[in-house]
Order: sequence, then C-alpha cells, then structure tokens
Amino acid sequence: MPTQRPGTIRHRTQLYNEAVRIVEAEYASDLELDDIARRVASSRRQLQRAYAEIGETTFREHLTRVRMERAAELLANGSLTVREVARRVGYRQPAQFAKTFRRHLGSVPSAYRARAREGTPPAQRAA
Repeated sequence: MPTQRPGTIRHRTQLYNEAVRIVEAEYASDLELDDIARRVASSRRQLQRAYAEIGETTFREHLTRVRMERAAELLANGSLTVREVARRVGYRQPAQFAKTFRRHLGSVPSAYRARAREGTPPAQRAA
C-alpha cells in the first residue's frame, strides 16, 4: 500500500474519532454507516477507509464491540433482565443479542452475570 500523505491521515483520523464519539454516545440507537457518514460530512467509502486504516476495524465491528462492552457492564453491575439489557444496548431480539454476546465474550449473558456476581472474573475473549 502506498504511503499516505499526512493531510489524508489527519483527515481520516478526524473522521474516525468523530464516528467513534457518535457510536459511543448513541450505541443503543439504530445506527447505520450511511447516517454516521452524513453526520461527519463524509462519504460512506471515506468513513469505511477511516475505520479500516485508523481503527483497524469496521463500523459494524466497532458498534458491536461497544454494545457488548456496555452489556457486560450492565450484566455485571445491575439488576436488569437479559431482555432489558439487550434492549438498552440496541438489540430488539434477545436471541440475537445472546448469540452475539456469546461470540464476543465467550459465554451466554446469564452465565456471565452469575460469574460476575460470584466474584469470579467473567471470561473475556481475547481480541
């Protein structure tokens, strides 16, 4: 891959940072890459490149990671049901939430909560 100009790197870093702020603030909403691109005054493709080159991830992977981190916090520290946690982090279907949670954190949400309440560190999947 050719070396990028400093201006291009700065621009993509700015786009990425703005998108990250939006995702971290609004992860429970129905976020889409096109909407974020419009909000940061960019094209879909430019934002995809920023995610790939600066964040070394994709928009969807980033959104899912943020949602799973927040879900883990809610499960470990709260009294919400798994269904309520799923809703709070942007999932309408608890089954899809549980499947994604297991894929990212290595256990189903209820088992994760039980280990957290016992004081056993919940298993976290290596990135």
